[in-house]
Amino acid sequence: MIKRVAVMDLGTNTFHLLIAEGSAASYREIAHRQEAVKLGEGGINKGYILPEAYKRGLDTMLKFHEQIQASQVQEVRAIATSALRSSSNGNDFMKEVKAKTGIEIEIINGDQEAGFIYNGVKMSGCLSAKNSLIMDIGGGSVEFILGNADHIIWKQSFEIGAARLMDLFHRTDPIPPASIEALNLYLEDHLFDLFTAVAGHKVDCLIGSSGAFETFAGVIETEKGHTFDLKTIKHYSFDEEELLTQTNKFVQSTHQQRVGNKAIIPVRVDMIVVASLITRFIMHKLDIYNVLMCTNSLKEGVLADMLG
Repeated sequence: MIKRVAVMDLGTNTFHLLIAEGSAASYREIAHRQEAVKLGEGGINKGYILPEAYKRGLDTMLKFHEQIQASQVQEVRAIATSALRSSSNGNDFMKEVKAKTGIEIEIINGDQEAGFIYNGVKMSGCLSAKNSLIMDIGGGSVEFILGNADHIIWKQSFEIGAARLMDLFHRTDPIPPASIEALNLYLEDHLFDLFTAVAGHKVDCLIGSSGAFETFAGVIETEKGHTFDLKTIKHYSFDEEELLTQTNKFVQSTHQQRVGNKAIIPVRVDMIVVASLITRFIMHKLDIYNVLMCTNSLKEGVLADMLG
């Protein structure tokens, strides 16, 4: 009998639901939904989920529960990351979800999160024998995984996600030069472990796992007049100049300009600015200009685990 499973990735900005069946090597997607919950909005750096965000999260879980029941799923996993991990009322949220849906939310630590992201990226087939640095920019945390198709060399999660950085540095729009400078100094200070880990290794490419990197690729291709469908793309290779030009445009843009761009999904309209700054910082700091986007991330890594 073919196994049908559901994975929920409950992130700081977005809640994802993926229902699939088959084997890890070749699965069929039954449903894939994402909801802009913005769980960290207004409270991410205070360690508290505000009432409006709490309600959005709960409503989304009720919707997901309905779809899971309608899809006759045999196994369910709901994985929570940075926002629920670090908020004082995250436990209340989990208890309420369990009471109303029966869904048991698992909180994973940053190390487990990085491991699942590696497995998801590996499953897409974009890792090689050469070393890559995988970067997953979430709302609450950013995961870095140094490794290749055979194994992980080093991995770590840093609580410097886009929602946190936005709250700290992107308060006026466009983001002022002084804020960019302060953000870069902050990254310099907080990513010391990353620089140390990478120092002894030759890194062939930077792989951006889903999220902001999908937006970078989508906007670049749409502006060329090309169609860009994430359902048919597993990975995308950036032209260095195009990527740096596009991230620079995002950094200099206003909120209105970004809202007007149909290739940017609403939840990323503002986050894309700090995501652009993190990406540029890593490229320059580590001298890596071969950049790929991979549509797989944590949920596909969990799916691989479930489908064996």
